[in-house]
Amino acid sequence: MDTSRTAADRGSALDASSSLADVFELAQQLRVDSVRCSTAAGSGHPTSGMSAADVMAVLMTRRLRYDWRDPRRTDNDHLIFSKGHASPLLYAMFKAAGVVSDEELIDGYRRAGSRLEGHPTPALPWVDAATGSLGQGIGIGVGLALAARLHGYGGDGALDNGAGPHPHVWALCGDSEMAEGSVWEALDAAGRYQLGEFTVIVDVNRLGQRGPTELQWDLDAYARRAEAFGCAAVPVDGHDVAQVDAALERARRRDRPVVILAKTRKGRGFSEVEDKPGWHGKPLPPDMAERAIAELGGERAITVSGLKPEGSLEEEKAPQSVRDEGATFPTYSLGDKVAARRAFGDALVALQSRPDVVVMDAEVGNSTYTEAFAKVRPERFYESYIAEQQMIAASVGLSVSGFKPFAATFAAFLTRAYDFIRMAAVTGADLALCGSHCGVEIGEDGPSQMGLEDLAMMRAVHGSTVLYPSDATSAAALTVAMADLPGISYLRATRGAYPVLYESGERFPIGGSKTLHTSDRDQVTLLAAGVTVHECLKAREELAQHDISARVIDLYSVKPLDADTVIRAAEETDAVVVVEDHHPEGGLGEAVLASLAGRVRVNGFGHLAVSSMPDSRSAAEQLDASGISAPHIVRLARELLTGTNEGKGK
Repeated sequence: MDTSRTAADRGSALDASSSLADVFELAQQLRVDSVRCSTAAGSGHPTSGMSAADVMAVLMTRRLRYDWRDPRRTDNDHLIFSKGHASPLLYAMFKAAGVVSDEELIDGYRRAGSRLEGHPTPALPWVDAATGSLGQGIGIGVGLALAARLHGYGGDGALDNGAGPHPHVWALCGDSEMAEGSVWEALDAAGRYQLGEFTVIVDVNRLGQRGPTELQWDLDAYARRAEAFGCAAVPVDGHDVAQVDAALERARRRDRPVVILAKTRKGRGFSEVEDKPGWHGKPLPPDMAERAIAELGGERAITVSGLKPEGSLEEEKAPQSVRDEGATFPTYSLGDKVAARRAFGDALVALQSRPDVVVMDAEVGNSTYTEAFAKVRPERFYESYIAEQQMIAASVGLSVSGFKPFAATFAAFLTRAYDFIRMAAVTGADLALCGSHCGVEIGEDGPSQMGLEDLAMMRAVHGSTVLYPSDATSAAALTVAMADLPGISYLRATRGAYPVLYESGERFPIGGSKTLHTSDRDQVTLLAAGVTVHECLKAREELAQHDISARVIDLYSVKPLDADTVIRAAEETDAVVVVEDHHPEGGLGEAVLASLAGRVRVNGFGHLAVSSMPDSRSAAEQLDASGISAPHIVRLARELLTGTNEGKGK
């Protein structure tokens, strides 16, 4: 192909009718601008973007249907940079689209207060989700594609209302991240759902951070793996814009997901670094940058108008995220034994009339009771199978498209998806998570199944809400409340069935608590959440036999904690005992201590938590062996009140 300088060099605007020679010039501009901004910042990954510049130039000029002036249009295509470290390339594309100025690109990239961060975040309205932790973008893309179908777009290449082609989801990922298991979880889901509206572009540039990648340029091996997961694999020369254009055009018309395997060279266009190790994550020094820009043909001022979505939507397709006041919420009778996890499922059914609510399962729906929602709203229920990372990634894609995902599995298994939860908070996604089968209370299954770290894990998530109900009434009410909570919310659901403590219709405000027993002569305060609330109630009765009055407080809102109630209890009683079915680190006890620190002097403080490694035994035996059952609570309370220190800090 003739790649000589064209009219585009003089700053003309490109559109879908522009020649491939002009598109190549745009690719060179993207490379130049990647070098310029990273050198100006003194950090960044220019070579990782230079390899994919040809593919992205073709995509944004000829195949991406996107209204850059209205990024919130539901009929826009989506572009996910899973290889978020290639942000210089993405931001250079934004400059070419006319939404980021050259001044912002050069003076703002990686600078304090700038929206052009080192890895993309939704601080930029053209970025759907934060990326940079590798292996997540494809899974998010799956969620975006599923959301497009829920918005009213069919999976057959046309809008349900016949208005034109449906939105397409494009995800650019690096070859290094193809070693992440989450990539294959995502491709499995894409293949299973036959997401013909989803294309993954793998930038196979051979070099990772420390040297060659696992498969280097073995496109056949990549293709076999992609095909095995139900995707169509299309190998191309990633620097041949004609090949790339043909592959992208065909990808949009396939009835299954496409994985374009673009063979490229890292640092393409500058001979001093092209396909040479040791340049990952390194900006070019100013003298090298000057030589690179010259070799790439100098600076350009090309702009791209590209393609607009063809649909003319007559009505807003985004889901309505408003409370349905007419919904019938579950009710339970006092004293009946009902598991919190069952109440969670009951509440999901009550939320079915909200079109924004979708439910995600990790093949445990008969234990978390999400299967109840599947029976009434199968079109908004997604089975992720045992792929917790993919479950969270798809939830993020659905969330940024306006839906409210409820994702549930055992508390212990959410730990493997923690990086995805952490990144969801960076995105600003609104996710409602439920972890069931928590703590030693699950009994005979043993420690591999026990969520004993989840409170600490979820409390540490930026902006999170952490809830731990003690009965069915509170579990149902808090589940309903989560539908309207921003950010990441987490409900910890006990496995066993326990007596209902609260009347139906009782309110459970976020950040609140419930005082179950109190008097004007209380000597000790028992603070708990979940299953240990019931142990504290038993302990209160036994303490009364010793003429000790105990205040029992249900701290169902672990984060934010009802600090005022905790402080008042510490001021009004002689001792405070916190009891939790969780490791002592990072759970309810530390939340309570943080609320008390520097605000009140506690005469006696005791903390009962799971400090030893559990084994297999019944739930009651587990609670007792871990030192969090009623007898242990009674003993510690009495020791604190008599002034002894024995048992403190257990």
